[in-house]
Amino acid sequence: MMKLSRSLLSSRSQLSEKLLAGEANYVRDGLKSHVLISQAGMSTTGHDVSAKGSLGGRIFAPYYVYKGKAAFSVDPVLPTFMKLDSGDLKVKRKGVILLTFAPAIGERKYDWAKKQHFALSPTEVGSLLTMGPRDSSEFFHDPAMLSSNAGQMRKSLSIKANADGFFISLNVANNILKTNERFVVPVSTAEFAVMKTACICIASSHGLGPVD
Repeated sequence: MMKLSRSLLSSRSQLSEKLLAGEANYVRDGLKSHVLISQAGMSTTGHDVSAKGSLGGRIFAPYYVYKGKAAFSVDPVLPTFMKLDSGDLKVKRKGVILLTFAPAIGERKYDWAKKQHFALSPTEVGSLLTMGPRDSSEFFHDPAMLSSNAGQMRKSLSIKANADGFFISLNVANNILKTNERFVVPVSTAEFAVMKTACICIASSHGLGPVD
C-alpha cells in the first residue's frame, strides 16, 4: 500500500508539472530577453527590435511590493519575433506582464521557491490600466486550456479596491495535487500608480506589441 501511494503521488506530481510546463517555458524564454538591474520598472534608451525580442539595448526591471503575508513582482516578458523572407519581423509570441507571488515565511522573509506566476496578456494589461480608484477586475487562466488536461489547474487574479488602495490576490487551485494556494497583497494607491506607470512604459516601448 505504501509503494502504491507513493506511485500515485509521483504520477500526480508529474502531471501537475506538465500542466505548468507551457507557462514555465513561456516565462523562461521571455526572461532571457531582458536584464534585471533595479526595482524601478522603467526602461533606458534604444528602439530597434531584434528577432529574440531584444529592444536595441533597452533594459527593463521588475517592480517589487513586499507586505506582511506575501510579496509580488511586476516584470515584463518581451515578445519574440520571426524574420520573414522580406527581412521584416513578425510577432511570433506576444509579450506579457508577469506577476510573481511568493508567501512570507517570517518578518521581511519570503519563500520564492514556492512562487506562483500569473501572466497578464496585453488586453488584461489594458483592463488594469483603465481601472479607477473604486474599480475591480478579475482574470481567470487555465494553463492546460484546449488540451486533455483542461480544468486540472485554475488560476484567478483579483484586483479589488479598498479604502487605502487595492487588494491584489492570486488563487491557484490544483485538482491533481488537491491543493489550493492563495496570496493576498494589499497595495497603496501610490504603489498601484507605480504598477500602472511601469506597464505604460513597457507598452509604449512596444514590449506588448500586437500580433499582425
